[in-house]
Amino acid sequence: MWRSPEPRFDVASAIVQGGRDYQEDAIVSDFPFGADTGVVVLADGMGGHAAGDVASKIVVTEVFSELKFQSANFGDFESEIPQYLTAAAVNANNVVREHVQEHPETRGMGATLVSLVLVENRMFWMSIGDSPLYHFRNGKIKQLNEDHSMAPQIDFMVQSGLLDAEAGRNHPDRNCLTSVILGDRVAKSDCPKTPFELEVGDIVVVSSDGLQYLEEAQIQKILHRYRRRKSAEIAGYLLEAIENLADPDQDNVSFSVIKLNHNKPVIRAIRAKPVGHVDTHASTITRVVDPTDVDKVAAKDTKPVIKEVKPVAKVDDTPSQEVDGAVPQAKVAAGGK
Repeated sequence: MWRSPEPRFDVASAIVQGGRDYQEDAIVSDFPFGADTGVVVLADGMGGHAAGDVASKIVVTEVFSELKFQSANFGDFESEIPQYLTAAAVNANNVVREHVQEHPETRGMGATLVSLVLVENRMFWMSIGDSPLYHFRNGKIKQLNEDHSMAPQIDFMVQSGLLDAEAGRNHPDRNCLTSVILGDRVAKSDCPKTPFELEVGDIVVVSSDGLQYLEEAQIQKILHRYRRRKSAEIAGYLLEAIENLADPDQDNVSFSVIKLNHNKPVIRAIRAKPVGHVDTHASTITRVVDPTDVDKVAAKDTKPVIKEVKPVAKVDDTPSQEVDGAVPQAKVAAGGK
């Protein structure tokens, strides 16, 4: 028997192709029922015909596979989580390199990475590239992770008066990456050794840069206005705002919205089980990557398969939510613990 006033985490993930010919984003989130931990892994592929979609699937599958394997240690070995995140990223980079060696036609493919581990109210992350990790508290939004693109340098030039604001916003090199997973040396990574502590009511959004077609002030406004709504509703309003832009060049968009509902320990009332009883509690998982690909991706000549977000059955039998009014072909799956 499990007793808790409400889930600690309220989580929803969404993905939409936008105006692009390819879906090069991949995302998976896993918040097991009854546990105090959760994981989100997101990758934004690059390469187009050079298989950016394959790169993002490989990165998400490899990183999630490693973190899932280590998840039993998160509580007892919390100080080692940054090492787990780093090792997972290194392994993903190695698998990308092996894939390119075996399939030379995919040379140039790569992906950004944001991987997130939450233990109660403590958040660890690893990021490579320009996919943002946002934190919202008390009406204000802030990007927590480093931006490994030319955008920070261009913004600095604007602030220094070397460039006017409009030229900075439209600079052709603004989205050029200074670090990315390519199967080569990774130039930069952001993986703090100490966790970021969340407070009750905080909202975290981990996303691909497609969400940044919205101004940061607009994202902040949406989070503030709907801060008391469920994460699936917030995700729907973000997708609706993107749809309203009607930008024919809209990039792929994927993101997870995470709300911290409370920071109380989960109370477990242990009841004696009959001899031979097998506990079949399952996890609440929101996936974009097919779970069978975790094993397949390591096999040679096998490419993982991307899917639209599909809810996995939950223990509490609460159906995943698909948000009304969301962008066509965009799905929102909600979960929590």
